[in-house]
Amino acid sequence: MSREVGRPAFEARALTKTYRMGEVEVPALQGVDLRVWDGEYVVILGPSGSGKSTLLNVLGGLDVPTSGLVRYRDHDLAAPDERRLTAYRRDHVGFVFQFYNLIPSLTARENVALASEIAPRPLAPEDALDRVGLSHRLDHFPSQLSGGEQQRVAIARAVAKRPDVLLCDEPTGALDAATGRAVLEVLERVNRELGTIVLVITHNAAIAECADRVVRMADGRVARESRNASRRSPREIAW
Repeated sequence: MSREVGRPAFEARALTKTYRMGEVEVPALQGVDLRVWDGEYVVILGPSGSGKSTLLNVLGGLDVPTSGLVRYRDHDLAAPDERRLTAYRRDHVGFVFQFYNLIPSLTARENVALASEIAPRPLAPEDALDRVGLSHRLDHFPSQLSGGEQQRVAIARAVAKRPDVLLCDEPTGALDAATGRAVLEVLERVNRELGTIVLVITHNAAIAECADRVVRMADGRVARESRNASRRSPREIAW
């Protein structure tokens, strides 16, 4: 069923981003229009250089566009106000990256607690780790965890903030197929049970089958959007 009801949570119009390298200008986004609604699970699909990572960075308040409009509810993400962007990231957004960025000297519980300490309404680290199936690994260090377990700790760290939005940059890119499916199941559960908006960028077309909607990018533009009539479980996709 379509979730495109009422005002979108995210809205981008005519979004551009150009990087300057010496005398050369490199366009990363070229007139992107995008809307994302509450509770959606959206996959942004495209090859390297298509602009999907730049778009994710702008939606996450990590970068500002060169021109155009981009908002999350009443937050103007196009304004280069670092104080407001920092508050937006802290209060509304959880990030999951391809590489887990865990602190090696801290346990899983302690890595998650770092996020809990800065959030206004956090989950307990134990609760966050239980949601990703790691309640039995609370006191293990990253070196004692598999790659998939480390990625699930990274997701728990993001979820512990109770974010409205979870932005995931190639979250299965460093994992084998079976482990990648397990990570996608966690993201699906977060979206379904907590109502969190989940945006995943990837070059892996199979992952798109898990989403409500797929946004395909090429050359810094939205090439096509499509809605999945029924989302497939990560267990059902052919990797």
